[in-house]
Amino acid sequence: MKTRVVWSAVLVAGLALTGCGAATGPKSSPGGEAGKLVVWDWKSGEASAASYVEKAKADFARKHPGVEVEFVAQPFDQYYTLLGAAIQAGRGPDVILFNGGGQLRDRVDALTPLDGYVADDKQRLAGWEAFSKDGKVYAAPVTLQGHPIYYNKALYEKAALDPARPATTWSQFVADCAALAKAGATCFALGNKEGAGIQFWLSALGSGVLTAQEYDAWIAGRRDWKSPNVRRIFQLWKEAGDAGLNNQGANSTAMFNDSFALFQSGKAAHIIGLMSDVGHWKDFSEFLTADKLGVLDAPVVTPGSTPSLPYDGGIGYGVAKWTKVPKVAADLVRSLTSTEALQAFYQAAGAIAADTTIDVSQGGPAVATIVSRLRTGKPALHVALSSKTLELMGRLSQQLLSGSVTVDEVVKQLAASDQAG
Repeated sequence: MKTRVVWSAVLVAGLALTGCGAATGPKSSPGGEAGKLVVWDWKSGEASAASYVEKAKADFARKHPGVEVEFVAQPFDQYYTLLGAAIQAGRGPDVILFNGGGQLRDRVDALTPLDGYVADDKQRLAGWEAFSKDGKVYAAPVTLQGHPIYYNKALYEKAALDPARPATTWSQFVADCAALAKAGATCFALGNKEGAGIQFWLSALGSGVLTAQEYDAWIAGRRDWKSPNVRRIFQLWKEAGDAGLNNQGANSTAMFNDSFALFQSGKAAHIIGLMSDVGHWKDFSEFLTADKLGVLDAPVVTPGSTPSLPYDGGIGYGVAKWTKVPKVAADLVRSLTSTEALQAFYQAAGAIAADTTIDVSQGGPAVATIVSRLRTGKPALHVALSSKTLELMGRLSQQLLSGSVTVDEVVKQLAASDQAG
């Protein structure tokens, strides 16, 4: 979700093909088995992912004891730039981590369809749609990513609000924000320096604004940018900024991790966060006791709308088209999405794993609320958009907060980008 760094073509190519440990494809043994598989991601170097990687490697070693697996943890802000250079050269890692949605769908030409390899995992894992295009699966989901609206129950109590009964309509929510302001807390912690805040806003609040028919049509690709309800989402973004519901300097506040720090420190009562392994319930519970962290539904803006938890497949591993051993690489993907590995990821990082069989009952009220809403949840609105349109939306969201563009101009530009494909 962070801003990408722009590199010169020569430097990027050099980094991707000579400096990242994956300049060539897997080495082959005399028997035709891969001698080595290279994995690119941005997670394996983190301490919270260590037990997950260990479990996945052990599972894979039982199936392919003679194959070495090398994880190359790339910096996230350079990840897709480096990957783009590898794709252009047609060589690089065998197994690749992706964010679900546009980041994967824009690159499926460089990936091997996995349908024939992961059929036995379809029922156990959720979130496949975010890693699919034109009816084919290109990556297997590791986590589920969604955008719950978290709130600080202690601040509600300080503002004489009932933390067990958060607002269910937008007008009630704004009134609660006024009470929270009097108690010394900003309503929203917002980090939009990278332009990502608008993505969270669109997906977290959209189900309370769009009708069910509009929501489903949006996800299906039939987006009506002329709808008053679509316009209303962006109008609310501007109104919230103008009314001071956000922390000061939202456009200069980084989402990771400055906006989360504002929420954790009790300076803001709400944050649209994540449900993967950062900016989520487990992070927040380190500063708020589990009983003081709540999750609320999107406030209803349009009468008759049905608030739902927005979520998709969060991150998932795919197999590069250029790998010489796609079946072996697919087996590694299956190990990376095995129940034992994903259980370890959930326990260490708090990620809501794609494996629906994992027991999360000991996670506390917030995670229990999130998981209970998966059944009625819907795909996140922003994930349906292309990466190009998302980048444009980020820039326009900053201009909306600063007052240098109108809501109508924003919707018009986004419509043109979306319809251009």
